[in-house]
Amino acid sequence: MRLQRLYRKHPVSAQFSVPAKGVTAIFGPPGCGKTAVARCIAGVQRLPGGFCAIDGEIWQDQTTFRPPHLRPVAYVFQRPILFSHLSVKRTLLFNASKSKPTLIDFDGVVELLELTPLLERSPSHLSDAERQRLALGSALLAQPRLLLLDDPLILLDRSAKCEILSYLERMREELPLPMIYVSHDMADIERFADHLVMMKDGVVTAAGPLNVVQIAPALAARGDAAVCLDTVVGGYDGRYGLIILRLKGARLLIPGAPLRPGAQLRLRVAAGDVSIACEPPRASSILNVFPARIKASLPFDDAEVTLVLALETGRSGVPLLARIPRRSFDALRISNGIDVFAEVARVVPVAVPERLLVGPSTSAGGIRRISADTRNEQQSQYDDERQS
Repeated sequence: MRLQRLYRKHPVSAQFSVPAKGVTAIFGPPGCGKTAVARCIAGVQRLPGGFCAIDGEIWQDQTTFRPPHLRPVAYVFQRPILFSHLSVKRTLLFNASKSKPTLIDFDGVVELLELTPLLERSPSHLSDAERQRLALGSALLAQPRLLLLDDPLILLDRSAKCEILSYLERMREELPLPMIYVSHDMADIERFADHLVMMKDGVVTAAGPLNVVQIAPALAARGDAAVCLDTVVGGYDGRYGLIILRLKGARLLIPGAPLRPGAQLRLRVAAGDVSIACEPPRASSILNVFPARIKASLPFDDAEVTLVLALETGRSGVPLLARIPRRSFDALRISNGIDVFAEVARVVPVAVPERLLVGPSTSAGGIRRISADTRNEQQSQYDDERQS
């Protein structure tokens, strides 16, 4: 399935095509046209000469324009629009589709977003995070085929953002619902987006899978440039406290608590944490070393160069970035197309996983869940570390 949209008129002139599944993030600075694109998808804003097709179904072209109420889209805003005279339960029922549920029913929404303790409360007595959970629940009960999230975390503090992100991750994992996530925060996008659309001055500058767009010059040139890698837990080295991860033809080792085998784990590899060697290292403290090929070199500043790499493990071609001193670049005579070894000094999970295996309080094969408070505390520690 494909998701296609095209808009042609100043100030927005955007064209991109992404799969109609998972989470597609639209990223760019304030005023770049992100919200305008979302409004066009929803039918709230019409651009003459524009084109919009969702999963092969045309919503707008030269002769057709489907109004908002005929588009199976749910729109979640930065500040939820709620009725203070209705309880949470009545708000959910008021917004629920009158037809038979095709995506998720009332009980499913309450369980997914953990709304049971809130059902009899007034929206006016909810925290900002609870109000956003209610907005998400109302959107899901409309049984949409597409969910538009217009920077829903921008008004939340860090703890509330972590809370809502965990629910968005659950929605992504459990519901067959494509999402468009508008944001100017790359850290949030790295946590759960599958595809990325970059915008600047009303124009799409790059679009594609997240880790492919991350090596495009616009992002690779950032000071905090990084690539996200989706791995699968393959085992655990209990002697050294290392998680064994599979990445196509490669194996990675990272320190951490044991995780459920087969679980998905997204990693963030910063460009500054990757170095280059022209020969296989004979002895090194670095655990993760991979054969790679130089795809491109991008000037960063007077002292450093950013390299775009493709890991040559099996047939993976996994993209990676390395930021190295310009002096080393010249001394090693690095050029595009040469084979090297990528030494990955540090790898960080982008989010703390919910299920851990075989801890002190569990039996072999048992799984224990960590509480939302613990997840938020751990995520906050990770955020502090990234900002330091």
